[in-house]
Amino acid sequence: MKNLKKILVGVDDSADALLAFDYAIQRAKEEHAELIITSVLESNELSVYQAMDKDYIHGERSELEEHILDYRKQALEAGVSAVRTIIAEGNAGEAIVKDVIPNVNPDLLIIGSASKKGIRRHFGSQAAYMAKYAPISVLVVR
Repeated sequence: MKNLKKILVGVDDSADALLAFDYAIQRAKEEHAELIITSVLESNELSVYQAMDKDYIHGERSELEEHILDYRKQALEAGVSAVRTIIAEGNAGEAIVKDVIPNVNPDLLIIGSASKKGIRRHFGSQAAYMAKYAPISVLVVR
């Protein structure tokens, strides 16, 4: 694999995503690469009433923004020199592949194999989608 300049890691607090995050930190330090941390506000998990409530969505996004900054702080404290965060909205796999990757142009995507919520906990949905459709190399951590 070529010298990595930008590493994108997806986080959602699942055990596998936390392992992926730890691996991404180590890889970014080894490669002296920028670490880009992304999380997705999944609108398909909102009820109709929540989706119509702008205050609810704003609150959810604000909480996610604060939470992702904790990941940034952890990466910086671990010794990664360049770290930034991105929050996307929509279906996690599609948002990362269609929105985040084209905007940040990473060299590698690191993700966990299982997600935190619902039936997506099993490899075969979001992680498989990203591994199949991402235009870059994808490393899936278990």
